[in-house]
Amino acid sequence: MALQWLILTYVVAAEAAVALLLTLPYPKLLKNRLVSLISLILQPALFIVPFAGFQLLDIYWKNEHRLMCTSEICTAAERDRYEKSVFKAQRNIILCATACLLYWCIHRICKYNKEIQSLEEVEKRYKDQ
Repeated sequence: MALQWLILTYVVAAEAAVALLLTLPYPKLLKNRLVSLISLILQPALFIVPFAGFQLLDIYWKNEHRLMCTSEICTAAERDRYEKSVFKAQRNIILCATACLLYWCIHRICKYNKEIQSLEEVEKRYKDQ
């Protein structure tokens, strides 16, 4: 059951590392090659968005069907277990949102770099004329 959260954690860590790599200053040639490589990886990596969405739906369904522990009948251990499950659900929601947000950031950074590259080519053509 925790395997999907482990996978999502590793994906978020990898996305954070890629976003960091994209934002570091590099020479133009290296930056262009890095952006083109990551752009090729982005399309297959889109699986993370529906995966995170499915996990959010799973958290929502579990939250709706979770047994509430609000009465005096609950023991301290049951109340602690209930609170721990709520905290885990909140952590996992943040993880899913972060995965989607980082994917979007990487996508936009690559798109901006490609636009800058095309504008530089247009400028070079105008200078040559």
